[in-house]
This record gives sequence, structure tokens and C-alpha cells, in this order.
Amino acid sequence: MDLLQFYKCLADDTRLKSLLLILHEEELCVCELTHALEQSQPKISRHLALLRQKQLVVDRRQGQWVYYHINPNIPEWAQKILALTLVNNVECIQEEVQRLVEMSSRPSRTFLCD
Repeated sequence: MDLLQFYKCLADDTRLKSLLLILHEEELCVCELTHALEQSQPKISRHLALLRQKQLVVDRRQGQWVYYHINPNIPEWAQKILALTLVNNVECIQEEVQRLVEMSSRPSRTFLCD
């Protein structure tokens, strides 16, 4: 993983909050991110496409839904940076997490066994 590209991904507010929300919730679909971040679906999808291209997130399909989670194969240093960022700044996504809790039409998910 390229160090500069990693930090460029984190430098954008939408991408940073998306990564932190995904890490906090373990996985999220586009509709959950659009609701939590109060952004349009095309904007969220563009940012997720970039994060997927840079291999920070991976997706899985379940019916009509596509769920995103942090790529377990990113380097350990990158995992630690994301984890430390979340633990020490959870208040920066507090409103977004609350929106997720209050979201009435969240898709139900079935976690897949590895």
C-alpha cells in the first residue's frame, strides 16, 4: 500500500468518516452511509469506489445489497492507524452513528463465515 495514497484517502472528510463508520459498525452498505453522512448516493458511491480501488475496503454482495468492510489484508500499520483514529476520535462520528441507530429502514444482514 502506498503511504501517500493512504493519507490522501484519509484527507477527505467523506472518505475518513466512511472508513471510521465502517470500522465502527464492521460493515455498512451505501444506503446506510448516505443516511448517516447525509450525502447523495452518487457521492458516497464515488468515494467508496476510490477506497475500493486503493484496496482500503472490500465489498460483499447479499441479495440487492453491497456491504463494505475494511480490507483485512491492508498492512498492519494501516489497520493500527485506522483503529487508533477511531478510538481517539469517536466523537467525530457520534452524530452519524446516532443517525444509523435511528435509521428505520436499515437492511438486515447475514454475516458470512470465513
